[in-house]
Amino acid sequence: MCAVVVVPLVKPSRAAAAGQADGAGAQPPAPARSNEARLEEAIGLARAIDLTIAAGLLVPVNQPRPATLLGTGKIAEIGALLDEHNAGLVIVDHPLTPVQQRNLEKEWNAKVIDRTGLILEIFGRRASTKEGSLQVELAHLNYQKGRLVRSWTHLERQRGGAGFMGGPGETQIEADRRLLQERIVRLERELEQVVRTRQLHRAKRRKVPHPIVALVGYTNAGKSTLFNRITGAGVLAEDMLFATLDPTLRRMKLPHGRTVILSDTVGFISNLPTHLVAAFRATLEEVLEADLILHVRDMSDPDNGAQASDVLRILSELGIGEKEGAERIIEVWNKIDRLEPESHDAILQKAASRANVIPVSAISGEGVDRLMAVISERLSGVLTETTVIIPSDKQALISWAYENAVVDGREDREDGSVSLDLRLTERQAIELERKLGNDRKRDKEDWER
Repeated sequence: MCAVVVVPLVKPSRAAAAGQADGAGAQPPAPARSNEARLEEAIGLARAIDLTIAAGLLVPVNQPRPATLLGTGKIAEIGALLDEHNAGLVIVDHPLTPVQQRNLEKEWNAKVIDRTGLILEIFGRRASTKEGSLQVELAHLNYQKGRLVRSWTHLERQRGGAGFMGGPGETQIEADRRLLQERIVRLERELEQVVRTRQLHRAKRRKVPHPIVALVGYTNAGKSTLFNRITGAGVLAEDMLFATLDPTLRRMKLPHGRTVILSDTVGFISNLPTHLVAAFRATLEEVLEADLILHVRDMSDPDNGAQASDVLRILSELGIGEKEGAERIIEVWNKIDRLEPESHDAILQKAASRANVIPVSAISGEGVDRLMAVISERLSGVLTETTVIIPSDKQALISWAYENAVVDGREDREDGSVSLDLRLTERQAIELERKLGNDRKRDKEDWER
């Protein structure tokens, strides 16, 4: 389908501008995204659902109109553009009220969808699991519930009761809204079951205490490509917005031999619809459970600073504040292979002067070994050396030791016991001591000898 993309540049209200000016002690404003980047992103979103883009427009809006958002002159100009290219769809990269959407469709004689509707359409196509499909459908129904006015012109009263004396029945729009609400309730119940199932999976993972490392970042920052590079998984990775939607978890081995779980999550985006944030909370909770968060940034994008601010804002809404984030987040500066040599060297120099920043190229593999070493260091804590005797009746602990510690030596004894020379953290040492059934307290010095 041929489409025209319109990005309204709405000026902030005077009250909002005054509030920002008077905000003494407020946090510094987030980096502003350029208008050209907004248009490019909107066109990229449209192409993610295989639309042919006839034209893309930046439209200044000094005074938003309640009925149409845009002025009459711009509406006529866009209408002529639609006729010229025989386009039947207009994508408005801005929230539209149901009335504005209906009026614009009448003016242009074409289908109109706003930013929220476009993202919902993309998510609907990308969802491949039952959980993802449920989340998208729930978000779509909540969005559509307030827009039934666009779908019905025959909203006259239907007569109820018997004979001519029956009172008016429910309107068509009321009946449809009721059906929608019933479907929403059913979906919420199904998602509650999904949440319970996910919690059970987390509980099982806690019994085998593999640390969780979560990948987050702006959409198309290269998370899935990095995920595939590290784990060897075959997750879809394309130069496309929202190429992957459903979360993926894989086991991987760190350099010292420890097993961790790597989680690839849905990409974030500016102005993410609230319906989607609520619907995908069960999925995003994987990030909350993570021991370490890798914030992947596309350093080849001129607007990566604004994108990073959007990601940190969403993490804050999920409950990961600035203080906690400083302890759990590693910034992964990705796509350095796309930079010019001078910019490439400047990025490496800048990253070297900052803590918790690793420059990488998920395509070429540059910096990935360094990233793995940092992950290992952050998750391992201080490794201590010790020798442990595994009795013959607890041989299952040998596999636990190989999965959770570094085994430097092994001796199989004649009585069936096994002596292991291990390097492990204090927490792991205490856990192994508990599994061996030793009730006596071991001081830290015992494990450091």
